[in-house]
Amino acid sequence: MAEQAVSPSSADASDPGRPTVRWRTVDIVVTAVLGVAFGVVFWAWNLVFGVLAEPLSFFPPLSAVLNGVYLMPGVVAGLVVRKPGASIFASTLAAAVSILLGSPYGLIIVWYGLAQGAGAELGFLLTRYRSFGWGTAVLAAVTAGLSTSILDNTLYYSSLSFWGYKVPYTVFTVISSVLLAGVVGLLLVRALSRTGALSAFAAGRTRV
Repeated sequence: MAEQAVSPSSADASDPGRPTVRWRTVDIVVTAVLGVAFGVVFWAWNLVFGVLAEPLSFFPPLSAVLNGVYLMPGVVAGLVVRKPGASIFASTLAAAVSILLGSPYGLIIVWYGLAQGAGAELGFLLTRYRSFGWGTAVLAAVTAGLSTSILDNTLYYSSLSFWGYKVPYTVFTVISSVLLAGVVGLLLVRALSRTGALSAFAAGRTRV
């Protein structure tokens, strides 16, 4: 039974591009590990975010170029696990872990994790969970970036100029998400794949 839990499903083995919705034990465990790992990354990023944003204060929306780190777990988990819900699970868990470690932003970060994960999930949904290459990684990063931009602009920047602040903030967030969550995220998955750590997944047996 344990062997079945960690071995590739027959559907995965026969057709890596075929979407499956049944979660195996290894899917749950690896998604949780990714969520916890990125939660630690979030905590560390929170410590330096303000310092890194300070030189960008001459044009406040430019600080959004730092947002991509927060969008990585949803994209990476989706590329690895390739099942509906993986992006939301990993992103929300990462947010929750960052709170436990001392996030300065409070419980609202859990809602951000949920929204950012759902944004990445939308990108994979648009491909019907059949494609996991560069195009899908970038698409998931774009939809994740848009989701967090909408939330930020609604909750924190609603009174600011649409063209002067909200639009550039959204553009910089999406660019950051594409570069960090999309490009770096896919490169990270490929690096993990080469180590054999993803051998139980289609991502570890095929070039994504």
